[in-house]
Amino acid sequence: MKTRDLVHVALFAAIVAVLGLLPPLALPFIPVPITAQTLGVMLAGSTLGARKAGLSLLLFHLLVAAGLPLLAGGNGGLGVYAGPTGGFFVGFLPGAFVVGWLTERAWTRLSVPLAFAINVLGGIGVLYAVGIPWLAVSAKLPLAKAALGSLAFVPGDCVKAAIAASAAVTLKRAWPLIQAPRAGVDAPRTAEPRQG
Repeated sequence: MKTRDLVHVALFAAIVAVLGLLPPLALPFIPVPITAQTLGVMLAGSTLGARKAGLSLLLFHLLVAAGLPLLAGGNGGLGVYAGPTGGFFVGFLPGAFVVGWLTERAWTRLSVPLAFAINVLGGIGVLYAVGIPWLAVSAKLPLAKAALGSLAFVPGDCVKAAIAASAAVTLKRAWPLIQAPRAGVDAPRTAEPRQG
């Protein structure tokens, strides 16, 4: 990886950490708070692409596992994985990767509605697919009850998906970090930032 790529990886890990400083909103009926950090997951995938977004969230995981209190509410350490929020946290990495992978493939035709759909699929769908079963097991809830309780997160997560979609399309025009694949090449390359 180039130095610029490492900076992007570190920057988005830091963005996810900073979003954790916003106070979580606790819900009375489910032991998982509403946080802003999933916005960072969507932004990483939407602007960095799959590989760098995945590495960025891997770095974030390593920092949290090492005990740094970077999750919303000042949580950190290996214990967070065993708790009811652990599955959603684990879902950060595949969620960012899926958003990035789909964004790369749609890059030449990327629009706000398409980017929104990608963020909903990767940034909400993947996180919920990992987080809800984990929540059901760790909190000893029936899967249906855990899924029903998680519906409270959907409106806020859709707002985050819309923000990430708008940011992705704006950055595509102004300072693209993802570039359309060349003919005959499957994976998109990282673009050089536009000068001037």
